[in-house]
Amino acid sequence: MRELVVLGTASQVPTRHRNHNGYLLRWDSEGILFDPGEGTQRQMLRAGVAASDVTRICVTHFHGDHSLGLPGVIQRISLDRVPHPVVAHFPAGGAHFFARLRHATSFYDHADIREVPVTGDGPIGGQLEARRLYHSVETYGYRLTEPDGRRMLPERLAAHGIGGPRVGELIERGHLDVDGHRVGLDEVSAPRPGQKFAFVMDTGLCDNVFALAEGVDMLVIEATFLSEDATMAAQVGHLTAAQAARVAKESGVRRLVLTHFSQRYDDPARFVAEAREHYDGDLVVAEDLMRVPVPQRRQIASAEWRSRSDPRVSGT
Repeated sequence: MRELVVLGTASQVPTRHRNHNGYLLRWDSEGILFDPGEGTQRQMLRAGVAASDVTRICVTHFHGDHSLGLPGVIQRISLDRVPHPVVAHFPAGGAHFFARLRHATSFYDHADIREVPVTGDGPIGGQLEARRLYHSVETYGYRLTEPDGRRMLPERLAAHGIGGPRVGELIERGHLDVDGHRVGLDEVSAPRPGQKFAFVMDTGLCDNVFALAEGVDMLVIEATFLSEDATMAAQVGHLTAAQAARVAKESGVRRLVLTHFSQRYDDPARFVAEAREHYDGDLVVAEDLMRVPVPQRRQIASAEWRSRSDPRVSGT
């Protein structure tokens, strides 16, 4: 399963209808919890998310609406004796904040929290990378990139009499000799393009916003302000809905999820209208407890796939 569980969508302060930030990305066996703000533990309960679902925590920065839920979440992980380690990423310059939140009160600590601070642009573990954003404090956005691969086609394998351990051998070598005939991997498989996801919070426009968003299947991005307040947005290091939509358009984003809304706006339709002036793709204005599936994989023609994997092969 690959989906985003929206736990909270408010900026700065919660409202009657929006909790502080919180987002759980279900990605196969991983559960990546982004920016757990105040009240996240209760929102997890309402959304049917267990503490044991969390395998990784990613904090973009240490403003309260993005991190004050850490004590409750970590203590719940401990209370439930979650059996697996949970990796925690956060800006290295805010390590003292993480330490305080990690041990904010007295509790029997059974949680295996493995801290991997982010020190700069680049890979941080598994398929994740981080990039520095433009905000009033040290802030990072996160991008998940699944490698391209291939999907084996059972009927074609069977037609060539290939099964069992020989399938693994074919994948490893790229070809097999079967009854005097060489069978290539591309004859019995189809392209399986990797999926991409990006999470961008609290930032003014900068190159790394576009780098994180480039070609992703799903972009979760702040749209704190509307364009009528663009001057204020620039002053405090935030985006407008129009800016977020232009990022999605220019970066080829397939599904755009807007969130992190200022309490000064009470009509979500205004964000839709503003974003639609710049982006005509799949648009979601996030609401608390919403579930947003990651789009189905892109379909890539064989000629395009060969040109992507081997620059010597022409796509024409």
